[in-house]
Amino acid sequence: MVFRDREQAGQLLSGKLEPYRARNPVVLGLARGGVPVALEVARSLGADLDLIVARKIGAPGFAEYAIGAIAEGGGVFVRREALPEVGLGDEEVALLARREAVELARRVRAYRGDRPMPDLAGRTVIVVDDGVATGATARAAARSARMLGAAEVVLAAPVIAAASEPDVRQDFDDVVAVEFPSPFFAVGRWYERFEQVSDEEVLACLRRGPGR
Repeated sequence: MVFRDREQAGQLLSGKLEPYRARNPVVLGLARGGVPVALEVARSLGADLDLIVARKIGAPGFAEYAIGAIAEGGGVFVRREALPEVGLGDEEVALLARREAVELARRVRAYRGDRPMPDLAGRTVIVVDDGVATGATARAAARSARMLGAAEVVLAAPVIAAASEPDVRQDFDDVVAVEFPSPFFAVGRWYERFEQVSDEEVLACLRRGPGR
């Protein structure tokens, strides 16, 4: 199906996550596009809402092609099988990651200020995005959640590429979606409205979350 917007997609996704209500989860929206979806999930489950900032490491000259990602909290994921395709080695990837870390730090400051990440120790964490193509940013976020002590990490998105699901499961205890399409094309293909989410919208979603 094609979703009307992120709000509707989050509402439909929430129904798939009902079994997690009793586990008192923490819902982390992947900033930026995953945060409006996460708001709907957190509202439906009555769960704590926060975000996690991750940045894709794009291939030189083709930034949309993810060769890896980094996330706040220290999570790093590299698609090593993709490196020969783009002619990169570990040193080049590390340089690209350092460049992305500058924007990651800016966004963390913008969204959190001096507020730390939530305490994830022993918790069930649901990482929410608006869609998953390669899963690079989601996997980096999952690794950060594990490093911060999460007992269980679940990926939830309205649409997840069927071809990516098996690999993504390596970093998650469960993977939940409304649709697992094949072929996938791009996340925006599955939305009628898919405008870029602004920093201001991210902050507004956090203010409107449960308990805020």
